[in-house]
Amino acid sequence: MQLYTRTGDKGQTSLIGGRVYKDDIRVEAYGTLDEVNCFVGQAISELDHTLFQDILKDLETIQHELFDCGGDLSNVSKKKRVKLQAESVHTLEEKIDLLTEEAPPLEKFILPGGVKASASIHIARTVARRAERCIVSLSKTDEDFPIVTLQYVNRLSDYFFALARVINHRSNVKDVEYIRSANVFSNGKDQKNNDK
Repeated sequence: MQLYTRTGDKGQTSLIGGRVYKDDIRVEAYGTLDEVNCFVGQAISELDHTLFQDILKDLETIQHELFDCGGDLSNVSKKKRVKLQAESVHTLEEKIDLLTEEAPPLEKFILPGGVKASASIHIARTVARRAERCIVSLSKTDEDFPIVTLQYVNRLSDYFFALARVINHRSNVKDVEYIRSANVFSNGKDQKNNDK
């Protein structure tokens, strides 16, 4: 297989059903998701396969789903079929709840870091937020935009935050609180009291 085609030498790239310039917001969006996927891959390479077997399985699923998102964003054909489904969003929400329960209680902002895999996941989290901003910009110009992609990437950054904390917790490394942080998080009980 030949990797170079020379078709992009004038600054354009092919989509499914069209061509655009490489600085198009659509290309920026799915290219940023590719960055997220790479940091997930880096975290996978850093995780202990015995201690994190469940998480490794989840992260591989997420890598496939990120490819689905990229494919959906790059498809501008009139007969497009969306690969990513709402079920993936619901699954992420369930995983977030489980991870939140496993990690120690959290009241303040924390500094990104800890063990290598946690730091990689924090990077994936922030790049996912950047991808989300790109996708929001794209959604303003595309009436046929797959909204599930935006929902998924929004949940994904929350999942990464919860996951980074669990990776540190299982590794017996404490998160470092931001020293000037107010108490910005509350547990479910406190939240219910605040809602009254």
